[in-house]
Amino acid sequence: MKEETAMSNTDTHKSRFVLEEKDMPTAWYNIQADMPEMPPYLDGNNEPARAEQLAAIFPPALIEQEMTKQRYIDIPGAVIDVLRTYRPGPLTRARMFEKALGLPDNVRIYYKYEGINASGSHKANSAIPQAYYNKQAGISKLTTETGAGQWGSALSMAGSQLDMDIEVFMVGCSYDQKPYRRYFMESYGATVHRSPTNLTSVGRGILESDPDTPGTLGIAISEAVEIAASNPDTNYALGSVLNHVILHQTIIGLEAIKQMELAEDEPDVIIGCCGGGSNFAGLAFPYYKRRLEGKSKARLLGAEPKSCPTLTAGEYRYDYGDEAKMTPQMMMYTLGHDFVPPGIHAGGLRYHGDSPLLSALVHSGEIEATAVYQTDCFKYALMFGRAEAMLPAPESSHAIAAAVAEARDAAEKGEERTILFGLSGHGFLDLPAYNAYNQGELQDYDFATGTTR
Repeated sequence: MKEETAMSNTDTHKSRFVLEEKDMPTAWYNIQADMPEMPPYLDGNNEPARAEQLAAIFPPALIEQEMTKQRYIDIPGAVIDVLRTYRPGPLTRARMFEKALGLPDNVRIYYKYEGINASGSHKANSAIPQAYYNKQAGISKLTTETGAGQWGSALSMAGSQLDMDIEVFMVGCSYDQKPYRRYFMESYGATVHRSPTNLTSVGRGILESDPDTPGTLGIAISEAVEIAASNPDTNYALGSVLNHVILHQTIIGLEAIKQMELAEDEPDVIIGCCGGGSNFAGLAFPYYKRRLEGKSKARLLGAEPKSCPTLTAGEYRYDYGDEAKMTPQMMMYTLGHDFVPPGIHAGGLRYHGDSPLLSALVHSGEIEATAVYQTDCFKYALMFGRAEAMLPAPESSHAIAAAVAEARDAAEKGEERTILFGLSGHGFLDLPAYNAYNQGELQDYDFATGTTR
């Protein structure tokens, strides 16, 4: 392990904590081993879904990971080789941001950065193993959905690295707002469609009833699943929500624990932006285990948009993961599988539901959630970006806004508090969103009140 320092005339404190390649985790943490029995997925007959029913769109290894209670799952050597092209990822104390916020010395903010791979986000952590396991199963093509484009970008990159064809259904409003994400995916060999499309029965039905729909992740999922289920050489890959995706993302938190030990500090609160749940859970779940071991008392806090507040305003019940009811039903917090959220710029958070694992922990009180306004997120994202020389993804800005609230609360109360948040990706391909904010063109929508401001 090594420690990098950020030095000035007055400050020689360590700021960056970086692991060596040999210290990268070689197994994922499966939180199912440490949770009560989860409500099962249900099939179309409201019976517990069987493994063979998932085989139409997933390979055997991922189905096993979806259902197993084995605590640690070894990462295949071939996957480790690809992950090492950008991992381990850095953890940094945001000293310049702390200074910009005027925080006292006893309030500290750290962030775990996941944007150092070409696709620019944490999504590659699951895209690579998903492509690998499908290729091992003899699958030659993967279909998927993408909101803001991070997942589609990551899977396109992984497909290029592992020689898989990728077809992406991109939510319509994000397709329009974020053209550079499409350019990226196409540069890595993927085929990208604006969803809903006329290529699927689901898409044609949606367009017939609402030709001007901005699209949703639920619709895009339905389209991708329809294509995968009807072609034997094709499977479906999901970028969040499901257990195996959450599993792959725990490499984030496992690294962070080692890095916080290097920093000789322990978080009092762990924060991540939350749409489907993979980024937040990837950081938070290893700390959940650390709490069980008596090594941590950290609060776990998911930050979501007020325009799509699944955890803070949704119902905890069974629901489908997609618009057309093609997925199994899952017990989760949901706003309804047919909910169409406003076209906010944090497209990766525009999902009606959440991970069943994460939802169960929120429901039991083990995890907290908060909802934040879009313009507040951009305000603090720009403050962070100017201080730390790192422009965050709009999704990540929700975690930043929540971290600021925590820091100011601690400062006001005179408490010592260490805050760790996940910076899930960079915003270099989201500049139209920042331009819209800078021009005063963004509005806030509050789902709870049905009003804008």
